[in-house]
Amino acid sequence: MTVDGKGPGATRRSDARRNRERLVEAARELFAEQGLDAPLDVIARRAGVGNATLYRHFPSRAALVDEVFEDTLTATMAAGERARTAADAWTGLVDYMESVFAGLAADRGAIDLMTTGLEGVTTLEAVHAHNRETVDALLRRGREQGTVRGDLGTEDLLVALAALGRAVPALATTAPDAWRRPLALLLDGLRASPASAPLPEPPLTADQLDDVLRKLGPHRR
Repeated sequence: MTVDGKGPGATRRSDARRNRERLVEAARELFAEQGLDAPLDVIARRAGVGNATLYRHFPSRAALVDEVFEDTLTATMAAGERARTAADAWTGLVDYMESVFAGLAADRGAIDLMTTGLEGVTTLEAVHAHNRETVDALLRRGREQGTVRGDLGTEDLLVALAALGRAVPALATTAPDAWRRPLALLLDGLRASPASAPLPEPPLTADQLDDVLRKLGPHRR
């Protein structure tokens, strides 16, 4: 029997859709508050469902993270595309970094996402690759234009940004825009200058940087 053309199957699908939406919203809130290590059972309780329901929709933390942050990561890639079109590479780099860090300051989960490694998040893997390509292109053009120091490598900047990104939650809760000052100091250190001393040690390789990001976490499964 159906009511208004809706049978038991349609009702179950509607309930499942609502449960999925509740889980995504609860995860978004908890990741923003606690980071990507937030316990999955707490997310399930906040959504008003059981753990079995959570795992039926999202069999892994990575699957849940992928869904929660898809729009955020897409926006980050769009910012990278805009930066690549800037005529002045230095301006493009500064605008891109400020856009990324503004997003990090608003969401603890986004900080974990962009400054650490988490295997199995398809969208994140694409964004990390796109971010590396964007930074690499801007630094290369900056060196050609004489605005970026010649011995600066892409991984040099990425590891520095990851380290600074980890401080953003404390900075943002103390003063919302406090992150802008250390970011400006970091970026100023990238500028080409006759007074710049050569950098010690060789830069990390791409594989070494990936290893560093994985060690930063998150570590919950």
